[in-house]
Amino acid sequence: MFESAKIVTILGLVLSLIPFSVASEQKKALRFGSVAMDIPAVMHKRLTPLTTYLSKELNREVVLDLSPNMKDAIKKVSSGEVDFAYLTPVAYIRSHEAGNTQLIAKTVTQNKGSFQLMIVVREDSDIKNPSDLFGRSFAFGDKAALLQRAAVLGAGVPLEKLGKYDFLGHYDNIVRAVLNKEYDAGILKDTKAYKWEKRGIRIVYSTPQLPPYNIAARKMLDSETVTQLKKAFLKLDSSNPKHKPVIQALSSKYSGFQAVTNKDYDVVRKLTLPFTKSDN
Repeated sequence: MFESAKIVTILGLVLSLIPFSVASEQKKALRFGSVAMDIPAVMHKRLTPLTTYLSKELNREVVLDLSPNMKDAIKKVSSGEVDFAYLTPVAYIRSHEAGNTQLIAKTVTQNKGSFQLMIVVREDSDIKNPSDLFGRSFAFGDKAALLQRAAVLGAGVPLEKLGKYDFLGHYDNIVRAVLNKEYDAGILKDTKAYKWEKRGIRIVYSTPQLPPYNIAARKMLDSETVTQLKKAFLKLDSSNPKHKPVIQALSSKYSGFQAVTNKDYDVVRKLTLPFTKSDN
């Protein structure tokens, strides 16, 4: 009888601690990661307004934990070092393949839930179309960004036909290298290309519409927090004066976020398959 009472007491104590543990977990600061589209200082500036907004909406501190490159960003969200992250399509696919991420929302560019990659040259370049790139030098961003290489191949330019190509890390580095004539051409995300168009940069090729950058969370993030994050991102509206600065700090061409599914990224999986095979 005494042993039974003791077991009941211990069980009751354990059960009483469960809600406390869950509540305690939900009070911890959320760690927000990101791919390195720009140098860390620029990414910090771009994401800070969104971080502040999310902290208020969730009534919970959200802190930035930025990555120097895509490989690190994938590792952090896949391993749970960050709770959610701003990812490229390929970064999401890679982390999802590991079984460790779930989608929260996708970005909306100029009211479209898609984006394009663009091949750019100097405004005064003699390169008029992709076929003129044969034998020329080309600047890519992050080596892990397979979609960039897939886009160039899709433009009818096998990489071996380029004179040379290098990986410069960030889009800002690509812009600077092309403007300084260090490379004949490079590839940019549409928002960056539009920013520099008619400011020394000219667009010579655009990919078809592709599923965009997204927000993805670690797989084991509790469902309540996932629901809150989805609600907060989908609530953002560029027509709202309070929301517009938050959205456009991330990109002046963004107009908000939309619901998203894993299937949306099948087109990117197909496009990057040749490079995925060669990298394995």
